[in-house]
Order: sequence, then C-alpha cells, then structure tokens
Amino acid sequence: MEFNPINEATGTYYQPEQYHYNNIASKYFYITNDNTNPLLEVSFDGKFIMNGEIVSAKPEILITLKDENKYLALNDTSLFELHLTNLTTGHSKRISFGIQENPSETIEWIPAELPDNSCKIIYKPIFTEDGTYRLQVQAKDVAGNISGDNCYVIDFCIITKSTITNLMNYPNPFSSQTRFVFELTGSETPDELEIEIFTVTGKIVKRIYLEELGPITIGKNITEYAWDGCDTYGDRLANGVYFYTVKAKLNGEEIEKRDVGTDKYFKKEVGKMYLLK
Repeated sequence: MEFNPINEATGTYYQPEQYHYNNIASKYFYITNDNTNPLLEVSFDGKFIMNGEIVSAKPEILITLKDENKYLALNDTSLFELHLTNLTTGHSKRISFGIQENPSETIEWIPAELPDNSCKIIYKPIFTEDGTYRLQVQAKDVAGNISGDNCYVIDFCIITKSTITNLMNYPNPFSSQTRFVFELTGSETPDELEIEIFTVTGKIVKRIYLEELGPITIGKNITEYAWDGCDTYGDRLANGVYFYTVKAKLNGEEIEKRDVGTDKYFKKEVGKMYLLK
C-alpha cells in the first residue's frame, strides 16, 4: 500500500516531500484452500434414530449442514443429494426440491445466513405403505468438501396403523424410581393415556396420566416421568408386588395393542412390578 503516489500526468509525487520510503507499507499473508469437511446431521421428529427403528408414517425429517467457513455461504440446494428407497418393493427415487409426487408432502429449504454458516432442509414425507425404507443423504460445502467419505444412510420402519406395545416398567424390581418403556406406530400419538397401579387386593394406589409422562413420539419411548413408589397422596408404599393396567386412546378409540414378545409378561393385559426398599 502506497500513500502519496506519483502523479502520472506530471511524473512527480502529488505531495512534495524529501523522503518517500515512509509512505509505503507491506503486509504479507498466506492463502490456503478450504479442505475441512462440513458436518451433516439428520433427525426424525427431533430424534437421532438407530438403524431399523420405527418412525412416524408422517415424519418431519430435519437435515442440517454446518460449515466452519464464514465466507462461503451454504445457499444452494445443489449442495445436497437425497434418495429414498422402499426396501420392501425396491422402488427408489431422488428427492427433488420442486413439486412432490404427493401434493401433501413438503420440502423446505432454509439457506445459511453468515456468519452462522448452517443451512437446513425440512422434509415432510407421507408414507402410505408399511415396510422398511432407506434414506441416503450426501452433502458438500461450497468449496466441494463432502460431508463424509460415505453418504449418510439410515434404514427405518413404517407401520401406518396406530398401535401401542405393552408398557414395561424399568427397572423392575425397583427401589427409588421406575420409568415406562413402550413403542408407538402410526402417525399420531395418543390423546389419552392412563396408567393405573393397584395392590394385590385391587385397591388403586396411583393413577398416572398422559400429561405427566413427558414428550411422547412415534417409535421407541421411555418416559421422562419416573414413579417413585408413592401413592396419590405422596406416602411411600410398602414393599411388595403391585399390578398395573394401561388405557390408551386416539380420537376416542382404544389403540390396538401390538405384541413384540412382551405379552408373556402380562396376564389379561395386567402387568406386575416389584417395589423393594
């Protein structure tokens, strides 16, 4: 950078001065290529699922790509390539950002806004057939760095009918607290759910309602709520065996029970738990 340069018209400096060297400043810098891979994340209804898990027949699939480069914004859909395959039928399709085959399905593109170089895709497919599906996602940043040597691949299971498995309490036996584990299918969660705990003589000691259990989603669930072995009034119950039943409804109808090998632990849909101090 030079201050007081030579006037080309006159061949002299714009500002006469005895010494000129102190009008020049130099700064050396080094430029390197962007070779850092962006970070890709895929979630279903707010959860990172395991391979083969059951998900909603109407899931919200969130795909996020983050890049450390604060200058080359992730603002082009061509950075992504998405494929969805029905492993039951073998039918595969590339997911486009235009009009979907099913008008009820949507895909939303949210470009990055610097300096937070993170973009999102919100894909809401609608599955009408039971089966196992595979989602493949490959992404890259503006510099061409791919999100991984291999594309992201996840298999998931769709059961379109609304069902619920037996609620198992875990741990069992328990001393301080126990939670409830179960699995839902379909596309809607129950609007009514009640767990009724009673003694061997049939006396009801505790009722637990849907609002107390915490967030419930299609697929695997373990309740945020943990029963502490106290009755409705907060009094600690005695050691021993307790029984419980579950009622789950959707739109006023009982949700069908689905057996995943746990029916043998229930007698006429009554579960057994052990409270130990």
